[in-house]
Amino acid sequence: MDLLDRFLGHDAWTTRGLLLQSRGLSDEQLDRPFPIGPGSLRATFDHIVWNMEAWTELMKGLPIPTHPGPAATTVPRLIERLDAAAAEFATVARRVQDEGKLDELFADPGESGVVMKTFGAGIVHVITHSMHHRAQVLNMMRQLGMTNLIEGDALTWERTHRPGGWPRSG
Repeated sequence: MDLLDRFLGHDAWTTRGLLLQSRGLSDEQLDRPFPIGPGSLRATFDHIVWNMEAWTELMKGLPIPTHPGPAATTVPRLIERLDAAAAEFATVARRVQDEGKLDELFADPGESGVVMKTFGAGIVHVITHSMHHRAQVLNMMRQLGMTNLIEGDALTWERTHRPGGWPRSG
């Protein structure tokens, strides 16, 4: 397992874990406004998933698709979207790395024109963007009174994804 495998696996696993912990929340709790990030749990989760979906399409050389709309922001649908987006993003990221193209450029059509970015920076951006917003999600969840939240750390992810876990010394 290389660094990219660790980053991709941890990123998807942690976001999915937080979504799973949100399954029992009411619409009022999911949509309660907070003065942080996109403003609510639902909006933040959607933002994390949409960012992964959109950047993956850009790195594939395709236009950003139309957002799937409010029906795609229920917790079950967010989990489905995340699972699909994370798998596709991982495929693109691994292909780029395997082909030695991390420093090659792709087009990002922004509001002020197309900006060329490296695939490596795009991949890192998607993963660190998710991490930034997951911290906001954890803050909102705590403010909602949720307890026993996952830490979502990379060490726990790796320990649970290594065959046999981590060996003990001596």
